[in-house]
Amino acid sequence: MKKFLAVVKREYVQRVRAKMFIVSTILLPMVMSLFGIVPAVIMNIDTPPVRVAVVDQTGKMYPRLKQALFNDDSNQEARTDNTGERRIAGRSSFGSFVLEDSTTDQSIEQIRANLDQRLRARQIDGYLILPADFLSHGEAEFFNNNPGDVMSQRMLQSALNRAVREQRLIEANVDIKTRQGVFQPVDLQSVKIGAAGQERDSGGSFALVFGIGFVMYLAILMYGQVILGAVIEEKETRIAEILFSSVKPFALMMGKLVGVSLVALTQLAIWGMAFSAFALYGVGFLASRGLRASIPTIPLSHYIYFGLFFLLGYFIYATIYALVGSMVTTAQEGGQLAMPIILILVVSFYLFFPVSRSPDSAFSFWVSMIPFSAPVAMLVRIVTQTPPFWQIALSLLIGFSSVLLIMYIASRVYRVGMLMYGKRASIPEAWRWARQA
Repeated sequence: MKKFLAVVKREYVQRVRAKMFIVSTILLPMVMSLFGIVPAVIMNIDTPPVRVAVVDQTGKMYPRLKQALFNDDSNQEARTDNTGERRIAGRSSFGSFVLEDSTTDQSIEQIRANLDQRLRARQIDGYLILPADFLSHGEAEFFNNNPGDVMSQRMLQSALNRAVREQRLIEANVDIKTRQGVFQPVDLQSVKIGAAGQERDSGGSFALVFGIGFVMYLAILMYGQVILGAVIEEKETRIAEILFSSVKPFALMMGKLVGVSLVALTQLAIWGMAFSAFALYGVGFLASRGLRASIPTIPLSHYIYFGLFFLLGYFIYATIYALVGSMVTTAQEGGQLAMPIILILVVSFYLFFPVSRSPDSAFSFWVSMIPFSAPVAMLVRIVTQTPPFWQIALSLLIGFSSVLLIMYIASRVYRVGMLMYGKRASIPEAWRWARQA
């Protein structure tokens, strides 16, 4: 035990003191915070309004389009330019628009020629033609000089759809109260019926499962190669014979795995505290602006299960990396053999959908017992329809037993493989080494 702890201490202290560990620990929360700050800053950048001239040959749609595009009169502002033309400016959900009623007594060819000239002169950004049969056929034309502004075009199309529905209801002699009721959105509240009674589901548990899965994937991606490199470190420096004279292979490999894993958990804990502080600050900031924001309520037992299955998932794949490291001679070879490990983890994420739809099925039960998919599948079952405690305990028992079994096999392969140089062990050779007494 003393030698095992010495290996753990050496691996942990050496890597925690490394400059790259310190830099990455500080830098990542700052970079990740930008993903929330930068989009908000970009969305608040003032851009010139989209100037749209409307040719309404129906004589009915321009007021409806104006109302649908700007939602309500509080977002509208009447403007009159030098030529005396009346325009309506306002801000929609995704940007600002300036609407201009360009309907005249001229022929449609003359109107289009005039608007084309204004479009080329950059006096307007586009013009919309609503033909006389627009209400019955629903076909309109939008001419612009910026086809890349897809968002504005979609907003204009959505506003046209709302305006057409409104006008059709008016022509069907539907009163305003009924029209407002027709367009009233529906609010669907999800309520979970569990052992504790009715529980209102805010989606926080599912979000946390995705977050744990992402962190697990990130930890394995970052530290899997570190574990692999630590395992084959002595083989590359050719001091394995000296180490094996004083430390047993199992203690040496287990010490490396635990030491590097503690480094990973230390860094993840620091990042977790940083992100929690950012989340609390963000909720407080939004609340101070009068916006509804809160941290979802999740039962304490779920946090415990999340922590246990995260550790299970991490150590399952970490021990596989250690097993691969015991078979190869260089880190480059290990990186090539480690690709299937990531693929197995990615496949386990695809199980999220069938398991969430039928958490009590036989398929969901078995995939939540398989160690490679249990960290994701069982968490999904817990947040949907919590299975009996014996199933959760059995999944954890099978999983951590598999970790010890893989570690034992890896140590036996490690004992022989570390003394071989210049040759990567094949799977039959590794199996033969593991069976040797």
